[in-house]
Amino acid sequence: MCIYTYQDKRPCAFWAWGHAKDDGQMTMAETDDFNPMGCNCVALRQAARQVTQLYERHMAPLGLRVTQYSILSRLARQGSLSINQLAETMAMDRTTASRAIGPLKRDRLIATEAGEDGRQRVIALTKAGEARVKAARAGWRAAQAEFEELYGAGEAVRLRAELARAARVGR
Repeated sequence: MCIYTYQDKRPCAFWAWGHAKDDGQMTMAETDDFNPMGCNCVALRQAARQVTQLYERHMAPLGLRVTQYSILSRLARQGSLSINQLAETMAMDRTTASRAIGPLKRDRLIATEAGEDGRQRVIALTKAGEARVKAARAGWRAAQAEFEELYGAGEAVRLRAELARAARVGR
């Protein structure tokens, strides 16, 4: 049985890459060297893209991407952070974090200034950033509610725990 099937139950194009047991499970031993159906990374990234799109629909009216909302809400909760601290708490590398804050700085939602030693940059919410993150909270709550309605609230709790566990694998 193919994991991915058309609505009329015909095997899809992925059929050529491998097979699943009747229970829909596929182990690495049963896959080719690279089998998108058996690749944990591909599965996680596909799910992440779909879930991100759901959240972005709710954030778009506020002029934010979900990644930007995550940064703003982190700063709202924790206060000013160095770029290294932000990157670490967001599980990003420093370069990715620096690029992510660019549009927020451009839109004057955050401000950066030199840290205590002069070498470090510290990021803080501006008044406009505080207002935007507060306004965006309703969109985030709506996205959370929609996801939990579609996926199941209890399943969402378990999913977050499993994803936290998966995130530790890569460290």
